[in-house]
Amino acid sequence: MKKSILFLPVLFLLTFSLQAQDNNYGTAIGARLGYPLSASIKHFIGESNHAVEAYVGTRGYSSYRFTSISAAYQIHNSLESLGVEVEGLSWYYGAGASVYFWNFRDNFFSGGEDYNNTSFGVQGYIGLDYKVENLPLNLTIDWVPTVFINGFGSGWGGRYGALAVRYVFR
Repeated sequence: MKKSILFLPVLFLLTFSLQAQDNNYGTAIGARLGYPLSASIKHFIGESNHAVEAYVGTRGYSSYRFTSISAAYQIHNSLESLGVEVEGLSWYYGAGASVYFWNFRDNFFSGGEDYNNTSFGVQGYIGLDYKVENLPLNLTIDWVPTVFINGFGSGWGGRYGALAVRYVFR
């Protein structure tokens, strides 16, 4: 029974690995302009449609700030099945994990006392990826719903995502 449960995810990943994409671009470095504002690196694994992305970001307001470190595994697919044929455009989905370092100043109840906390998150990814033809430029837009396991932001976080602009290295 345990072997068959482990076999299904492996079969699923192998099925998608066999579908190489023409628009993968090796490695790209740039910025995720969203929530949070981040520096990003994305790398395709070999000639497959699988990519890994890592980014470090920050976001803050007058009374709180957080810094995040995130990593994701993404699977890119063509839009041809939907009747969309744009060279270099794909959609992707994936999963990842993150750690958030929070700093909060309570000016209302405790008279300006500072609090620090660390949260861990499990993330889902869905988005569009576009490699501009004849330019070393990659654009993505995605939604990254996050479930925080503990800490200041524990629970559901549906406001994460970004528009990313990256320089492509071949």
